[in-house]
Amino acid sequence: MQKQTDEKITAPPEKPPVILQVLPGLRSGGVERGTVEIARAIMKSGGTALVASSGGVMTSQLAQCGAQHITLPLDTKNPFKIWRNSFKLSKLIKKHDVDIVHARSRAPAWSAWLAARRSKCHFVTTFHGTYGMKGAFKRRYNGIMARGERVIAISQFIADYINSYYTVEAERMRVIHRGVDLKFFNPFAHSPQRMIELTRGWRLPDELPMILFPGRITRWKGQDIFLRALAQLPHRNFFAVILGDDKGHENYRQELETLITKLHLEGHVRIARHTHYVSEAYMLSKVVVATSLEPEAFGRVVLEAQAMGKPVITTDHGGPQETVINDTTGWLIPPGDAGILSQCIDHALSIDEETMHWMAEQAVANARRFSLESMCQKTLDVYEELLKPGKIAATLQDSDASTRDVATEAA
Repeated sequence: MQKQTDEKITAPPEKPPVILQVLPGLRSGGVERGTVEIARAIMKSGGTALVASSGGVMTSQLAQCGAQHITLPLDTKNPFKIWRNSFKLSKLIKKHDVDIVHARSRAPAWSAWLAARRSKCHFVTTFHGTYGMKGAFKRRYNGIMARGERVIAISQFIADYINSYYTVEAERMRVIHRGVDLKFFNPFAHSPQRMIELTRGWRLPDELPMILFPGRITRWKGQDIFLRALAQLPHRNFFAVILGDDKGHENYRQELETLITKLHLEGHVRIARHTHYVSEAYMLSKVVVATSLEPEAFGRVVLEAQAMGKPVITTDHGGPQETVINDTTGWLIPPGDAGILSQCIDHALSIDEETMHWMAEQAVANARRFSLESMCQKTLDVYEELLKPGKIAATLQDSDASTRDVATEAA
């Protein structure tokens, strides 16, 4: 007689997902910050987060959240080295049993794509900006970012930009706006002591409202247009701070200093180095200006300011069109027009306290729609839909075949 048993056959436990993000380096910038934020979210959700890059100061932030960094020369654009990197990534994928490779930049994306195909691993890309598209070769080189099983665009502006050059089907495209850390950018969580330090360091006059222009010191950000707008104001009842690093653009910074003197703005404008007390800098301001001459892929500054309850003046193109409610949380104006910018600044400075309070409430509420938590969860959802059994997903082969260079074929 066959012995009967009451033992139940149980399925093996589900393996926590292993996600490998690849990018050139971890020195500074929005791409790097987003990589660290997603790595932290992966670890918090119970997965394993790996990041491969050439390294940099931000690797310590990965270690703090338990993620692992692997140093590889992924900052190269040399075709032979890109090919060699693909084999290094293949070994890495096999060693750590990686489920998804998430590429965030073009050169390492080519290595990652080759490695993912070789390893039968899922491949995801994030399109972080507008790349130069002059020439068929350049379009094909950039096209690797449209070959993911899922292609993440950081704004609808970027999604539209992608589809103007490549065909990415709706089932592969995901618009995930970059997120602002509402715990850090919180009008009720700033440090009064840090505000005092900034006030003293910048020698801010007590009686004048401050206008803050944050962002890297570079010509396309439009700091010179901002100065010309200030010079056209019918008064000098303001103090402006241009806040940002000038690394690689020291000559432009000197131009700005010269322009301040030429426009007779001495004593009313200060160019200050980047500070870690960013939220306190926002709190000191009455209005924040971020008027780039070229479209921002997203424009995190305008959301940080709104999260701190500050109205923003920004340009009516790119990502800010999706994150600013015109005449409610700020104002959208044409790029490069110092006259209109001057009028808008004058209007913002003249707003009464009741209206300013209402705009602050609207700005904070608007910023909550673009939280860091939301960005992370939506990205984790993309990973899950690729890994969940039975979920319909495009294969690497399908995505390779369906990604067409529209501009090249049209030619």
